[in-house]
Amino acid sequence: MTGSTRRLSEVARHLVIPAGIVTSVFPRVYRRLQEIEVAFDEWQQGFGRIALGCRESGKYAASIGGVVASWPRQVGKTYTVGNLLIGLCLEFPGLRVIWTSHHGRTTTNTFRSMQGMVRSKKVLPHIAPNGIRTANGEQEIRFVNGSIIMFGAREQGFGRGMDAIDIEVFDEAQILGLKALEDMVPATNAAKHEHGGLVIFLGTPPRPTDDGEAFTKKRKKAIDGRTLHQVYVEISADPDTDPDDESKFHTFNPSYPHRTPLESMLRMRENIPDDDSWRREAMGIWPADDAETVEYVIEPDDWSTRADPEPSLRDDSAIGMDVSPDGLTCTIGAATFREDGGSHLELIFHGSSARVRQSDGSLRGPADMAIAIWASQKPRAVVIDRQSPAFAFVPELEAAGVKVIVTNASQMGQACSAIDNELPDGLISHTGDKRMLDALKSASKRLIGTGGAWAWDRRGEFVITPMVAVTLARFGLWAEVEEPEPDSVYETEELFVV
Repeated sequence: MTGSTRRLSEVARHLVIPAGIVTSVFPRVYRRLQEIEVAFDEWQQGFGRIALGCRESGKYAASIGGVVASWPRQVGKTYTVGNLLIGLCLEFPGLRVIWTSHHGRTTTNTFRSMQGMVRSKKVLPHIAPNGIRTANGEQEIRFVNGSIIMFGAREQGFGRGMDAIDIEVFDEAQILGLKALEDMVPATNAAKHEHGGLVIFLGTPPRPTDDGEAFTKKRKKAIDGRTLHQVYVEISADPDTDPDDESKFHTFNPSYPHRTPLESMLRMRENIPDDDSWRREAMGIWPADDAETVEYVIEPDDWSTRADPEPSLRDDSAIGMDVSPDGLTCTIGAATFREDGGSHLELIFHGSSARVRQSDGSLRGPADMAIAIWASQKPRAVVIDRQSPAFAFVPELEAAGVKVIVTNASQMGQACSAIDNELPDGLISHTGDKRMLDALKSASKRLIGTGGAWAWDRRGEFVITPMVAVTLARFGLWAEVEEPEPDSVYETEELFVV
């Protein structure tokens, strides 16, 4: 059978690729697949190249934001991603993978399809004796080299409490609540895979009754260009396409007609007679409202109205420091008392978290800057959250005599609530720095405990360190200069450290 020669960029309506990809693991994986007589069309190879693309560090470029694919039915989702996983398991001994769908029936169907893939005469010698377990709740494929793919349904609680998972696949991502995401994504935090953990989201546009908030937000941020660490691939028809125009089938199904024949498409149409369902599930078309609506933690317009480039300030100030989950970006923010009793926020530094060699040959990094600020401006404290990678700066700062406040989870919640509550009353002002506004637009909430408290969610795919840093600085301005004891709420959130 002759495969499609169309490239991924030719079949995808939306294609978002993280910057900084210099190499890809895919050629190694594809050699493995060719050895077991698996062939991909050109667009599938393109998907593999970017999904497994790596930055100069050798880590997956999408390790933080994930690989998000909105593909219609019968495009070849299980074949494409399933074989990628098999190739990865063959190439990397000991790889741990989980594939989870919302419904148990979908999970079982996927497991059956992948059983067929690994029972081929070329793959079966790589499968461990009795390595295909079919018992309900224990569906898995074990390889001779120690790799494993486990399958389970989210509605049955599968995946909670797992750890040291290298790759997670969220099938039926259009039915993926934020709670399930919070329960399962931390499993990759302790990934041992040399290229880092990877999360793959596969779905179709959500129905109005689906809990599709997580999938919708990821799509929105990608299309708006507000993602740095996420792959997004959407295959869909033009919204104006006639649902029954057979001449347009190829525009939303790159496997048509060479792998998915006309009769298969017509059979699917016969069984999905409702036009809205057909447009969503077979044509991949997202409702216009879903593409255009986004919820912000704080409305950007409300934030912008509080810009004040020349406030009347007192001498008292505090400093906040935050580092992004990937450890690459650091922000130092400051908060200063206004004469009227409010708080004014500004950014002092936003850039690399590494020490950089100066013209005089010395090395200077964010910790050195904070120490210099402490010596020259005498702020009340430097505030760092215990869950931030910036926590690594604490010993160096304290050794230099800097007073450091380390916030726990409940205090981080207090700090965020203070910004949210005081902004409408005009008690918060800022310099109007665009970097704070961009971070605000990209930020989302992370719930803390059960009382409704929240904190900025650092686990998103966009760097939000500017908002975290000024939030911490404002907390330090008002807090007692004493380091808090870790609380039980924080202890449960250790799992979220990246």
